[in-house]
Amino acid sequence: MNAKVLKLKVANRLKRKLRIRAKISGSASLPRVSVFKSNRYLSVQAINDVTATTLCALNTKSTGHKVNKEGAAALGEAFAATLKAANINEIVFDRNGYQYHGVIAAFGDSLRANEIKF
Repeated sequence: MNAKVLKLKVANRLKRKLRIRAKISGSASLPRVSVFKSNRYLSVQAINDVTATTLCALNTKSTGHKVNKEGAAALGEAFAATLKAANINEIVFDRNGYQYHGVIAAFGDSLRANEIKF
């Protein structure tokens, strides 16, 4: 992939991110779960946008999983347990400009399978 195409791809993701963030916001009772994906790690955090605080966070580096569908599903199960420990059963899902496909979809489906509503 040449530099021009890569720059355009990143710019398009950031435009999608801003468009999504303009429409959603989290609170203490309904936190925003933001997902960040890199080639090596997948990070998720539940955010209260009213007070600008992170309620809980988890990543594949700390859990020892790979960034693939199986690792994302395992991270989703662990994050659902963390959310349930904090008495959070419903969230707003922020895919952070990424398509709801592959690893992001596996994580979201895993949250739904563990009874977290969004």
